[in-house]
Amino acid sequence: MENTDLQDYSHKRFNILTGEWVLVSPHRAKRPWQGQNEEVNNEKRPTYDKSCYLCAGNTRINGEVNPDYKDVFIFTNDFAALQSDSPTFSLNDGLLIAESETGICKVICFSPDHSKSLADMSPNEIQKVVYAWQEQYKELGDNPKINYVQIFENKGAVMGCSNPHPHGQIWSQSTLPNEVDKKNTQQLNYFSKNKSSLLGDYLAQELEKQERVIFENDKFVVLVPFWAVWPFETMIAPKRHISSISDMTDEETLQYAEAIAVLTKAYDKLFNTSFPYSAGIHQCPTNGNDNKHWHWHMSFYPPLLRSATVKKFMVGYEMFGTPQRDITAESAVKMIKALL
Repeated sequence: MENTDLQDYSHKRFNILTGEWVLVSPHRAKRPWQGQNEEVNNEKRPTYDKSCYLCAGNTRINGEVNPDYKDVFIFTNDFAALQSDSPTFSLNDGLLIAESETGICKVICFSPDHSKSLADMSPNEIQKVVYAWQEQYKELGDNPKINYVQIFENKGAVMGCSNPHPHGQIWSQSTLPNEVDKKNTQQLNYFSKNKSSLLGDYLAQELEKQERVIFENDKFVVLVPFWAVWPFETMIAPKRHISSISDMTDEETLQYAEAIAVLTKAYDKLFNTSFPYSAGIHQCPTNGNDNKHWHWHMSFYPPLLRSATVKKFMVGYEMFGTPQRDITAESAVKMIKALL
């Protein structure tokens, strides 16, 4: 039975994966909106764009020519944020502290079709992307200088995506990023105490309640986390306790692809637009440690709030205090689930 207090009154929700809180203010969802409206471009893109540096056969900015690829294409980022040849150095000057950081950044094109997004691809097509993610996680993770592999996608100009061609990125580095470090600590502490997966136990509770579950198949769950910050934030997680995407069976890769297809298609229907988001996979580090406490998952953080033109900004109290949301996780589930 749904807790009505959570739908009517301000409260805090605890994020078990980061150890942080989010302020929820459901009563504010009724306020009129007089803030910024984003411009929405629903113009149909061609299947091939001669000016796109990600399309098959085109020349990139560094002069390299893309092959005539038919499904997935991966290359080292021409403008990588991390350098593999950075020298080792550190700064310890009182309160001025810095350390060198090395890594390898790659771009992964999901399809040669310039007009598509994951929402336009079949589970079988998305499965090829999943296979590529698995290969890159293993290949990069086997490098002794790489201790974490971050797979992510920024979709839409509103999320800072500079090219509409369907693609994502893979940044691998020598240390754990901040968000991963938080989740590593929380999961390790829970596993050490309970001898079970933190996220696995959470999923069991959510599957029993069915209040925030959007979709499930035999192997995966799509839900809005109880502690979600973004208005239509979601998570895809395997029902089985597995630490990384490389641990999936072939059947699981297809069911994972199905979960991505179902969710992204529903997103596009929500406001009748190509739904923008940042999505990322959090999984165990590749540092050689026993990381069995990890339960991998994929999170989607879409910025749209009330319509295709109204964006959620992290400002004011959220920048200086705590993340805050107006639409409750439960109301977001009802809206997305109705579109399946």
